[in-house]
Amino acid sequence: MEDTAKLIESLLERAAEYGKTSYELVKLKTLDKSSDVVSSFVPHAIVFFLIASFMIFLNLGLAFWLGEILGNVYFGFFVVAAFYGISAIVLHFLMHKWFKRLIGNYFIKQVLK
Repeated sequence: MEDTAKLIESLLERAAEYGKTSYELVKLKTLDKSSDVVSSFVPHAIVFFLIASFMIFLNLGLAFWLGEILGNVYFGFFVVAAFYGISAIVLHFLMHKWFKRLIGNYFIKQVLK
């Protein structure tokens, strides 16, 4: 009877250790995947920031230049704003699903890597 109790106690201890080890493994795998996603996101975010800064200054210059040509500075800003408004509408209706699929596939690939 004592042997059976010791066997059951040993089995329960091993099961508890297995549970703790499995939990730690899941935590480490989650940490690995999240750090991989973040580490691939940060360089893209820096490049995006630099391109966005470039585009802002380019658009300001273009708006001032067009405003000078058209006679009033605010006309140049209206032209640039209209261009981006029309571009946004066209992209939304024609390429929304494509962009959504592209971004979704990128994140899924990063998580499953």
